[in-house]
Amino acid sequence: MEQTKNEEILRMTNICKDYEMGGEILHVLKNVDLTVEKGEFLAILGPSGSGKSTLMNIIGCLDVPTSGHYELSGRTIADETESALALIRNKEIGFIFQSFYLLQRQSAAQNVELPLIYAGMPERKRKERVKEVMEKVGLSDKMDHLPNQLSGGQQQRVAIARAVANNPSILLADEPTGALDQKTGQAVMDLFHSLNDEGRTIIMITHDRKIAGHAKRIVRILDGIISEGDVEDA
Repeated sequence: MEQTKNEEILRMTNICKDYEMGGEILHVLKNVDLTVEKGEFLAILGPSGSGKSTLMNIIGCLDVPTSGHYELSGRTIADETESALALIRNKEIGFIFQSFYLLQRQSAAQNVELPLIYAGMPERKRKERVKEVMEKVGLSDKMDHLPNQLSGGQQQRVAIARAVANNPSILLADEPTGALDQKTGQAVMDLFHSLNDEGRTIIMITHDRKIAGHAKRIVRILDGIISEGDVEDA
C-alpha cells in the first residue's frame, strides 16, 4: 500500500460534545479542529478526563458530536444512516483496544476472521486473508490457539491482525500498550511502525508521553481543547 501524501482522510471542524448530568450541561469537547492526512501516525495525548476517549468515539463513528462537522474519507458522517455507519466501522476503521476484546471461545484465527464475515467476504478468500495478516503479526503458528493460551502481547497482536484484516483506511488504537509490560509494549509499537511504514494511517489515543513519542505527530487534549505538539516535547 503506497502512502499518499497531503491527502486528507479525516477533517473535524468545530466539534463539540456536551452531556447533561444532574441537570447541568457538561462540555466535554470544545470546538475541536483536527485534520489527519493519509499515512500519518498521530498520537492524541491527554490525561484521564481530558476528553480523549470521547474524541476517539466520535472519530470511530461510535458516537456523534453535539455540533460541528466531521468528514471521513470524503463522507460527511452526519449524513450517513445507521447501517452506513456500521459499514464504515467495519470497513473503514480498524479498532485496537487496551483490553483486546477477543472472543474467548474462538481461536485466534476465528477472532481475526470475524470482521471479514461481517463484510461478506467469501470463505476461501477469508481464510487466505486471515493467514496473511496472522503471518504479518508473527503469529502464523498460533492460529488455532484460544486467547487464554496466548500471552498479553500475543493477544494484542491478534487484535491488531483483526483490525487490519479488512484493510481499513484508519487504525484507531485506544491505549494499545496499557495492559502490557514495557518490553511487550515496545514490540507492539514496533509493529505499529511497520504498519505505518506500509502507508497505513494510525491514530493512537494515550495518556503515556513515552508511547505518544512513537508517533510522528502529537496532538494534546486537555479539558476538551486540542493543541498541537511535537514528538520532541513528549
